[in-house]
Amino acid sequence: MADSKRDTRGDGRAPSAEPAATGRALVVEPFLRRDGGSPGGRSPAARLEEAVGLARAIDLDVVDTSLVALAQIRPATYLGKGKVEELAEIVKQHDVELVVMDSPVTPMQQRNLEKAWNAKVLDRTGLILEIFGRRARTREGTLQVEHAHLTYQKSRLVRSWTHLERQRGGFGFVGGPGETQLEIDRRLIEERLARIEVDLEKVKKTRGLHRESRRRVPYPIVALVGYTNAGKSTLFNRMTRASVLEADMLFATLDPTLRAVDLPHGARVILSDTVGFISDLPTMLVAAFRATLEEVIEADVILHVRDMSHPDANAQAKDVEQVLHELGIELESDARLIEVWNKIDRLSDEERHQLQNRLDRVPGHRRAVAVSALTGTGVDRLIAAIEARIGERRTTFDVELDPADGEGISWLHRHAEVLAKHLQPDGRYMLTVRADPAKAERVRNRFGLPHAG
Repeated sequence: MADSKRDTRGDGRAPSAEPAATGRALVVEPFLRRDGGSPGGRSPAARLEEAVGLARAIDLDVVDTSLVALAQIRPATYLGKGKVEELAEIVKQHDVELVVMDSPVTPMQQRNLEKAWNAKVLDRTGLILEIFGRRARTREGTLQVEHAHLTYQKSRLVRSWTHLERQRGGFGFVGGPGETQLEIDRRLIEERLARIEVDLEKVKKTRGLHRESRRRVPYPIVALVGYTNAGKSTLFNRMTRASVLEADMLFATLDPTLRAVDLPHGARVILSDTVGFISDLPTMLVAAFRATLEEVIEADVILHVRDMSHPDANAQAKDVEQVLHELGIELESDARLIEVWNKIDRLSDEERHQLQNRLDRVPGHRRAVAVSALTGTGVDRLIAAIEARIGERRTTFDVELDPADGEGISWLHRHAEVLAKHLQPDGRYMLTVRADPAKAERVRNRFGLPHAG
């Protein structure tokens, strides 16, 4: 039952600098016996481990954990009377300030449990919202989180944990330690929501202008998606040599990051690192971050990054597919998808051999690419797969040029991918080039090539 020393970071190593804890917490994982305790294909223990990781993502000091098997959910307190009393003793014994219930809890259940335990209670939705509030950095990200947070509060008018709000400065909608402690008035929330929606429209218009300018270039967009902590940011940094925060914690990054990357054959793409997904992602966050995820919706290539060292890798993949389904993207049938099987450096030789056997049984077009974003193993193969996928939508030309036409050769390098260059017996160059649909016509006109059809 008590499992406070269990490592949930996944690599057994402590961070180099531990941040100050924001409170002593007890994490409770309730599950129904009749369901086998495995919603989404996960065991209760695996879900508890993830919940502990979520709590630690906002620097909570998890002093104890509890797996609670339920015959039924109690309307008043969610848990049975005996279990409520048992946990009250643990709360008292460990001076727990916050109890995380890794399940949806109604406002009435929350109030009753807080009275019984004399501690703040936060359910899974509230905890994820707190994490997102910490991670948001851009103007849009901050507004989206605040909108989702207020929508959640409006349904219950239960104040967010003010200790965490003080740690991150708050959004301005929750009173500080010296301000009134009265519940937030519904009218004030609605007025604030209306103002946020106006501000968001302005931010979305700005993002739309930026997107239009990219279309005019245009560079293909390659979007990374995946379960939180799958290694997307590490892979992004490996491919772009950028300095995006990469850490072995849940939701290490939140706001999308865009970087231009030049591929080996000369094509330039925009690589987009998006927010990580998670099981039971609050519905209001899926809606709120739809604009943030538009880079995925409009992407030319989608990289689904998976942590193949995680025991719940398949369940995590299903969670990502579910969120993308809500955005109108069907990974199973989408020709833009490339699965990236990451963290192979954490696998044993036998596990890597088994993984390779799985890859060999998949048709080439749908075959995943095994990589280690940490060490760089397989990244060259991934880049080649990206080039090939982009190339499927491009036109290939053979262009014959005089060696003295340096300007023409230079033009091709600037406006197309030069795949091959050969010196022919007659002393002229034959270049095999590839261009996206927007530039193919310019290549034809520039060098007098026959038009399609």
